[in-house]
Amino acid sequence: MAWNEPGGNSNNQDPWGGRKGGGRQGPPDLDEAFRKLQESLNGIFGGGKKRSGGEGGGFGLLGIGAALLFAVWLWNAIYIVDAQEQAVILRLGKYHETVGQGLNIYFPPIDKKFQENVTRERTFSVQGQMLTEDENIVEVPLTVQYKISNLEDFVLNVDQPEISLQHATESALRHVAGSTSMDEVITLGREQMSQDVSKRLQTFLDTYGTGIAVTQVNIQRATAPAEVKDAFDDVIRAREDEQREKNQAETYANGVVPEARGQSQRIIEDANGYRDEVVSRAQGEADRFTKLVAEYRKAPEITRQRLYLDTMQEVYRNTSKVLVTGKDGQSNLLYLPLDKMIDSRGATGAVNAAQPASSETTTRIINDLERRDLRTRESR
Repeated sequence: MAWNEPGGNSNNQDPWGGRKGGGRQGPPDLDEAFRKLQESLNGIFGGGKKRSGGEGGGFGLLGIGAALLFAVWLWNAIYIVDAQEQAVILRLGKYHETVGQGLNIYFPPIDKKFQENVTRERTFSVQGQMLTEDENIVEVPLTVQYKISNLEDFVLNVDQPEISLQHATESALRHVAGSTSMDEVITLGREQMSQDVSKRLQTFLDTYGTGIAVTQVNIQRATAPAEVKDAFDDVIRAREDEQREKNQAETYANGVVPEARGQSQRIIEDANGYRDEVVSRAQGEADRFTKLVAEYRKAPEITRQRLYLDTMQEVYRNTSKVLVTGKDGQSNLLYLPLDKMIDSRGATGAVNAAQPASSETTTRIINDLERRDLRTRESR
């Protein structure tokens, strides 16, 4: 028989071992505990005495929910903008303001907030096969560094500005590579290509109004497709050999050309000196001849004799042996060893007096010859 049926256990014990009349009490009533909790919450939130049990409990739960919702909304509405950030607020889908550094609040869902770092440089890379001006295919890896220059334009003008940036980069790279030869793309033209791509890319972004500023474009080493890489490597090595030969030729030219120019200048200076010498000597001879003519007109015979003697002196000065014959060609041959005659003078100072002595000796000899010739004629 169940414990709670009529006529059951005389002791009226329940399964928990308790008694109605006293002793240990049974388990707590859950409804009573919940009711007490509601009364406590109503007292905290100002519910006071309830007019009825059901109506008071509903208002208490509603207040709790409203408080929780307000706390969550306030937590989301208050935000902090760092020194490197900006925030754009849209109110009812329309631009309202751009917020700078500090503690701020907005009103969702009426307002919508877009907060971004506008000083951090962002990077993305792209690589693709490009057709060059001379119709060759090269693989060009490219890295673009950029940052947000105008957050309002970045948020409102373009739906996905960074996707637009990637498309614009590919377009600018293809345009520049298409107007550049393969040699420049692979070797020394990468720096100029980077500058050209950066300018053209920034023009595209400004036209679209993306609010993005390109800070730097880096083109890594471009290579030929794998299928023809060996042939391109041979071309590059040949170009390097060509450049090396040019450098060697320029080095040789830099050593030879200055020397040749110096020799040429020396020859020119020697020629100028010789010209000046000849001209000066000619002018001196002309002046001497003019003066000689004036003297000859004053005393022809004496001048003629003097010229004869000076000429003979000049001739005998460079001659060590002299052979003299008469004017008719039939006289005896006279041999004059002038070198022996000069050496016989022997003294140390004889060298300085050699020329006057030789002149006197020559004059005496000539006079003797003339006298002998005159006696020969008289005898005939």
